[in-house]
Amino acid sequence: MSESPIIEGSAVAEPAALRVLVIDDSNTIRRSAEIFLKQGGHQVLLAEDGFDALGKVNDHVPDLIFCDILMPRLDGYQTCAIIKRNPKFASVPVIMLSSKDGLFDKARGRMVGSEDYLTKPFTKDQLLQAVQQHRR
Repeated sequence: MSESPIIEGSAVAEPAALRVLVIDDSNTIRRSAEIFLKQGGHQVLLAEDGFDALGKVNDHVPDLIFCDILMPRLDGYQTCAIIKRNPKFASVPVIMLSSKDGLFDKARGRMVGSEDYLTKPFTKDQLLQAVQQHRR
């Protein structure tokens, strides 16, 4: 008798891939995050600053956003606040990225609506763990 389809289908399914937007003016950080996230099975969108990001958020509606704090033109706090003010995107988790691990930066990030804070440089495990924690 052949294997039962119930047994074949009983394997634990991998969590569905998320569409993740990474906003950072550093090409190195964007590329590292892209590689790590793709290895984790996720779709990746990249933006090099806040203005670039706002268009991509509107066009692609990401499931999760990583946003650098220190960027030219529109910083991460301003970018996060604009995203969170729009009812269409208010529930999308935003995780701030910064090379500083300061209490003030974390508090300010929370004030503009970010869900979490990740210190750069991050490891693949830290990035993927943050994705898992903030799945909607």
